[in-house]
Order: sequence, then C-alpha cells, then structure tokens
Amino acid sequence: MTVTEAPEGAILQRDKETYAIVPRTPMGMLSPDILERLLSVVKKWDIPIVKITSGQRIALVGMKGEDVDPIWEDLGRDIGRATELCVHYVQACPGTSVCRLGVQDSLSLGAEIEKAYIGVDFPAKVKFGVSGCPLSCAEGKVRDVGITGSKKGFNLHFGGNAGNRARIADTIAEDLSREEVVALTAKLLDYYRANANKRERTARFVERVGIETIRAAVL
Repeated sequence: MTVTEAPEGAILQRDKETYAIVPRTPMGMLSPDILERLLSVVKKWDIPIVKITSGQRIALVGMKGEDVDPIWEDLGRDIGRATELCVHYVQACPGTSVCRLGVQDSLSLGAEIEKAYIGVDFPAKVKFGVSGCPLSCAEGKVRDVGITGSKKGFNLHFGGNAGNRARIADTIAEDLSREEVVALTAKLLDYYRANANKRERTARFVERVGIETIRAAVL
C-alpha cells in the first residue's frame, strides 16, 4: 500500500507506515455500548495509542493499513472526518443537562447542528463550538461557528480560529431563539460556501471579505 492509497477514514502517521482513525463521537458523548466496543477493538487489534482529541473525539493510533477496514467493521461507528473539506466536529459543553451554570441546552442544539451538517462539503474544514452559558467552555469564539448561551437566548459568532494564525470570532447576532440561531447559522454557512475560496477557513474569509459585508448579507 502506497502513501496515496490510504484506507478510507485513515490518516497516515509520522512513521509513514501506521495509521490513525477517528470514530464519530458527537459532542463527546459516550455510552456503555460504545465504550465496550472501543475496549474490545483496542484489545483485539492491540492498538497502541488511544487519545481523546481536542474536538471531543477518540483517536485510535498505530494500526497497520490492512487492519483499518476490519477495525472499522468491528467498531460499527461512522468515520469522524479529520482531513477532508467538511465539518470535522461539533464541540459542546453539558449545558443545562447537568451543569449548574448552564442556562441553555447546548447538547441537544449541538446534536441538531451536527445532524444538519455532517457529510456536507465546505470550502475548508469547519468546526463548531456550542456552549450553554457565557463561560463558553466549548470555545466557540475560536471556532468557525460559535454559539454561546445567555439568559436571553443564544449569541452567534463566526470566523474564529485557534490555529497558528489565531482569530477571535466576530459576534453576528445576540439573544436569538433556538430556531433563530439555527436559521442564521444556515444563512452564514450558505454564504460562506458560495463565496469562499477553496481551503479558505472562515477566519481568513472574514479577513478578506469583511465582517460587515457578511453581516449585511445574512441579517
């Protein structure tokens, strides 16, 4: 197997011989069944590294190329995209589900957003951060799309990045209802898809086009 023939859903590692995979774990939520399946797979295939990622996902690292497909079959999980031009993950805090500080339901909103956009192509990778209170534990202001709960509703942010050219996202609108934040997110992403250059992340897109131009187009 050559470098250009990487198995579906696998990422070639530094040694140019082994691969990593990232099963989808929406908002970092796990169940006994998922945990048991992961444990079984890690033991059966002697996977040397299991790592929780910054995007609330679990990476399995160090497998041989010929083992990738049967490992996916044993996992029974969807691929969590990590290199393609699409949504990579929706990060979310516990919100009102369990956190005493939560004022909005971030987990169910995150699940709704993930369902809407997983599998949709974009000009570049897109990451979401959905928080249930102004403390913004899901780091929405350094994500492409950030949603932060407040006592009056949700605030929507766009154009954040935590990479080597970090950028704090701009606030597009505040005190939105759940329905309004979902609809405005759709408008923002439609505008981004229609006008961004290939591989242009939202942070660079905002810098090139201007946040006022974007606001005028979507509000």
